[in-house]
Amino acid sequence: MYYEIHGEGFPLVMILGLSCDVNWWTSEVIEAIAKNFKTIVFDNRGVGRTDKPEMDYSIKMFADDTIGLMDALKIQKAHILGFSMGGFIAQEITLNYPERVENLVLCSTHCGGAKSLAPSNEVMNFLINPPDDVIELNNGFIPLLFTKIFIENNPEFIESYKQQMLKIPIQLSSYRRQLKAMSFNPGRRLKEIKTPTLILHGKEDILLPPGNAEVLAKNISGSKMIMLDNAAHFFFQPDPKSVVNEITDFLTEEIELEAQ
Repeated sequence: MYYEIHGEGFPLVMILGLSCDVNWWTSEVIEAIAKNFKTIVFDNRGVGRTDKPEMDYSIKMFADDTIGLMDALKIQKAHILGFSMGGFIAQEITLNYPERVENLVLCSTHCGGAKSLAPSNEVMNFLINPPDDVIELNNGFIPLLFTKIFIENNPEFIESYKQQMLKIPIQLSSYRRQLKAMSFNPGRRLKEIKTPTLILHGKEDILLPPGNAEVLAKNISGSKMIMLDNAAHFFFQPDPKSVVNEITDFLTEEIELEAQ
């Protein structure tokens, strides 16, 4: 299992989504978060430099992998941040290992099952029937990650991000295994989550519609929801500093409240 550690302080484990490896995080985001936390990023099973066993995957398996990494690093408790499919994994961790989670941050994700809101047929068709060429696959993700205006106004960033995505391209067989694992449905179990939770979602997310954040907020008692203007699925753009500040403020505030 490939991982990186950035910064010092209370540990924050950041879990990525479908087909993503650590290169999908921007250095700007990691550097900003690592100013306040011991930040652990890693490649899920099937992507990047982590093993890619030829077997069926599941969200529970990814959750157990994450806990296994925490055990190997001797991290008893951490903040858990899950992005997209990583949000599914983060929910599974919190439900199965609540004692290991200090605070929960759910980014651009949903709760699965009948309560979740699906993307358009066009987006769903792309996910289920991806191009055979990995460059076409990654190019197809760009308009799902960023708003049209951001793409048009930031061509250099987009080109650089495409190159990051292609550093360790996912094998299509692994992509399909991860996609199949996304049949995730905690259902009524969401109400079992008592961990302080921050829910972040871009208002212009077409991959996982923003109404999913409202469903999560309704079912996780005491959670805080922030909807981000002019932001799509990868909502750290166009204003990464502001988003990182929201995350940092929430996590540090919760720790201070517990200490009082």
